[in-house]
Amino acid sequence: MNLSERDKLLQEVYDTAYEYEKKYGGCSQAVLGAIKTITGKITDEEYKAATGLAGGIGLKGYACGALTGGTMAISSFLGREYDNMEDPEGVKAQTFKLSRRLAEKFEEYYGSGKCSEINKKLFGKSFNLWIREEYEEFDSLGAHDDKCTSVCGNSARWTMEILLDEGLYAVNNK
Repeated sequence: MNLSERDKLLQEVYDTAYEYEKKYGGCSQAVLGAIKTITGKITDEEYKAATGLAGGIGLKGYACGALTGGTMAISSFLGREYDNMEDPEGVKAQTFKLSRRLAEKFEEYYGSGKCSEINKKLFGKSFNLWIREEYEEFDSLGAHDDKCTSVCGNSARWTMEILLDEGLYAVNNK
């Protein structure tokens, strides 16, 4: 694989997730949508299923939506299928391993995979996004300009790196 092609693909998925978050919000869908756009692999149903994960699951500040969106992408490429719940091949365990790798990137870079903790790192505080004034402050401090947008970009890039490194996607598939 030509390294420059890989780098170009990683930048493209970063930029796409960044722009989706900036334009439309919904961190989990921004990441999953970028992977969908680049690979064509994510279904509309999977994309739709990510809707409620934004803002740390229903805007509650729990697991970062960009992290859960990336985890959904990894799972869609590798995860255990409904018709194979017994999973003698160990697909579930392998999916856990790759999802853990993504979560560890969040911990390494942001100190946490939790939305409210990432907000503290980026903004100096966390927000209750259900309170209008707090959401307005969150937005005015650049949430959709350069903060959450970059988290989505990073998650999409890290997810794509995992998919490439594990042979689950190849640059020449594009």
